[in-house]
Amino acid sequence: MAAGAELFRRNGYSGTGLKQIVTEANAPFGSLYHFFPGGKEQLGQEVIRTSGLAYIQLFDLFIAPAPDLVSGIEAFFAAGIATLEATDYVEGCPIATVALEVASTNEPLREATADVFTAWIEAGTEKFAKFGLSREAARTLTISVVNSLEGAFVLCRALRDTEAMAVAGATSVDIARRLQDEQL
Repeated sequence: MAAGAELFRRNGYSGTGLKQIVTEANAPFGSLYHFFPGGKEQLGQEVIRTSGLAYIQLFDLFIAPAPDLVSGIEAFFAAGIATLEATDYVEGCPIATVALEVASTNEPLREATADVFTAWIEAGTEKFAKFGLSREAARTLTISVVNSLEGAFVLCRALRDTEAMAVAGATSVDIARRLQDEQL
């Protein structure tokens, strides 16, 4: 499944073939259908849900231990910049990559991406609320951060430049400060 996640992140769902997946996984072709009788679509759903839910750990890694909300958000976006630079703009979000491809053409995969985004919003809401934001404000901030991060990954990969990620991070910090000020 890790091979599928990596290939979907880099090539998208449509750009990844079954032969590529089994070759990358160093597995016999028949094993794919043994573990995923529904073929590529079932594998895609599993990859989306598994790798997507693993990204929730980023909230624990960057937001939860931060001394304050702004520092956590800055660390979150700095990590995005570091990832892009370290991978020569190849790494992005596998969920967004697939979601953009399949939102209107493949309902099971659309549902899988929606489930992941919903889980991210719930996790982010919990983490941001611990900094004193109301649940409503924490949810607004989470949706804004996810929107900004996903959009920034698209622009950065296309432009091969991290300016969009830096701007997205600064904008998210501004939104966080405004929401915190409203809570006072």
